Amino acid sequence: MRPVDRGVAPNNYATYQAAGLDLQNRLGDYCSYCERQIETHLAVEHVQPKSEVLELRTSWSNFLLSCVHCNSSKGHLPVTVADYLWPDSDNTLRALVYSMGGLVQASPLLPLTLRTKAQAIIHLAGLDKFPGNPGREPTSSDKRWQRRFEAWQLADRDRQLLAANNSPEVRELIVENARGRGMFSIWWTVFAGDVDMRRRLRQAFQGTDASSFDANEDACLRPGGQV
Repeated sequence: MRPVDRGVAPNNYATYQAAGLDLQNRLGDYCSYCERQIETHLAVEHVQPKSEVLELRTSWSNFLLSCVHCNSSKGHLPVTVADYLWPDSDNTLRALVYSMGGLVQASPLLPLTLRTKAQAIIHLAGLDKFPGNPGREPTSSDKRWQRRFEAWQLADRDRQLLAANNSPEVRELIVENARGRGMFSIWWTVFAGDVDMRRRLRQAFQGTDASSFDANEDACLRPGGQV
């Protein structure tokens, strides 16, 4: 899950829907949870449900972006913020591990308390919904797991292409492929060890929190975050 920095509020909003364009300008047109690139129907999502915390209904600090599946998975469930790891305050890239088969899991390197919180955000957003997972089977329209699998295949193909033709042009092409697909965390994982590619990816995905990366573009403890 890409760590993001939405910055200070650019406006005051009479309705939460009015913040949509400003959020996309800051964070790109990507779901803050599953990371897919969404051209239409990308919703202004409330970290704490608007039905439960009315005073945060139009608060910039409570906004993220969400696809219909992550949004519906969160639903209107009451949220205790401290019980989860969040992409706008934590380095969620350190907390979640992505694998070739499209799975998202809590990092085994985390202490138990943080691993529990990582598992909680995975469950809340429904990122643990994939075929064969008892009780968490996705609906026929929920292809998030499949899109992760496809993104991994594309990223790995591009990694092999780069190994055969390491040029600035190929690197630029890979970045464009990544931006068009989304799934920043998968591309960042596949290009482990390539500092230049990781830097290019981080800079290309607007709103990625720069403080969550060290000089080698590895994920580091986010200032002020839990992880």
